[in-house]
Amino acid sequence: MRMEKPQPMTKGTLRIIEALRAVPPGRVSCYRDIALAAGFPNGARQVVRVLHSLSEKQGLPWHRVLRVDGCIALEAGAGRELQTALLRAEGVEVSGEGRVDLARYGLRR
Repeated sequence: MRMEKPQPMTKGTLRIIEALRAVPPGRVSCYRDIALAAGFPNGARQVVRVLHSLSEKQGLPWHRVLRVDGCIALEAGAGRELQTALLRAEGVEVSGEGRVDLARYGLRR
């Protein structure tokens, strides 16, 4: 069985990871703002791809990233409950509908 050699990360991926790691406990950001911080004005989907493929391997704070409207993107039964619990454990208030007040908890850059 041949082992595949891992591909090196692109500079863009590394910038996204850096922006994700800059979100401290008790704060949240949105996919759009992470993309902007990494230098990708229209890169929210790139942020989603990085989170999907590297969160576990890189220990990224995936739970601190929300939609631009402050809502958790994950559906009930597909991770929303875990994300809500992780945010609440950091002191972030999450409504029953999965919404966070970005004015209060959003990362100010």
